[in-house]
Amino acid sequence: MSEQEFRRALGYATSAIDLLKRATIPPYPQFYELLYTYATGVNPSLNSRINEIFRDGHATSDIAERLYNEFLRAQDANARISGVSERMSRRIVAVHDAIDTAMTTASAYSASLQIASGDLGADELDTDELRKLAGALLAETRRMQDANHQLEMSLQASRDDIDALQRDLDDVRREALLDPLTKIHNRKAFDDGLLRAVGRAAEGHGHLSLILIDIDHFKNFNDTWGHQTGDQVLRLVAMTLKSNIKGKDIAARYGGEEFAAILPDTDLEGAVILADNIRKAIQAKELLKRSTNEKLGRVTASFGVASYRASDTPSGLIERADRCLYAAKHLGRNKVVSETDLDNDETFPALGAA
Repeated sequence: MSEQEFRRALGYATSAIDLLKRATIPPYPQFYELLYTYATGVNPSLNSRINEIFRDGHATSDIAERLYNEFLRAQDANARISGVSERMSRRIVAVHDAIDTAMTTASAYSASLQIASGDLGADELDTDELRKLAGALLAETRRMQDANHQLEMSLQASRDDIDALQRDLDDVRREALLDPLTKIHNRKAFDDGLLRAVGRAAEGHGHLSLILIDIDHFKNFNDTWGHQTGDQVLRLVAMTLKSNIKGKDIAARYGGEEFAAILPDTDLEGAVILADNIRKAIQAKELLKRSTNEKLGRVTASFGVASYRASDTPSGLIERADRCLYAAKHLGRNKVVSETDLDNDETFPALGAA
């Protein structure tokens, strides 16, 4: 690296650190990479989005994480998929070459057999001529065997490579649907899963319920104890949610401090019971500051629960669950509210209205 290139890279690094300080975003590696990329100006779409966020003055670690997942993490997945494609292409070429070699050897072997057949059909051959003919046929046979062996080895290597490539592709697909912080499903996986679940319910394949969860006073954790503690809270809630669902259920980070659970084959009553169990499990965990083991208090969350109705759309189901979640927070938080509660509670006529 030349001195000029070094100074340019150092300038980008300094700008990235300054931007992290300006936005009060923690200097985690992914956020540093995001703003370093911004400083270089190599991605106009990313720069346009970040400029807009800075103008509005709403930069947060949640927004930075979403931008990282959208622009950089997606590119990493694309690069890995591209690498898999290149490896697959090289393996296909190798198999074609092995097949071509085997076919060429087989053609030569066939020609040798025809020539030998003609020689044997002629007048009697003396012993030396027979010996030479047998030796030539034996040599051709060995070449044919070697070619077949090489083809078998190439095909076996191809099978092994294809298995490895399939595992790599499966890993990329899984990672593309995981939230990097909490290691549960991300918003894309949630959207895809809910669309499938609603389609299945519309065809009459059982009940479907949706739980939306919002961590109570999450901003206070970040402001008081820092983003690392906030991340710890997010992971705690995600782990609790994931450990309480089963089977076809999907736990996802819906966005920021919001989570969701898609519950196929679960009616509203069952979903309310599950939501309350999760609420109690979250509340039962006492948060500790890892560096000092200082007790930081207990985490609570509010829950909104809705169930599929005939001709429902994913957005309609989400909207009803979101109204229930809003009601739970309005009632004082750390509560579970279902759409039945809204229908039966005169306190929230506007919230319960369709």
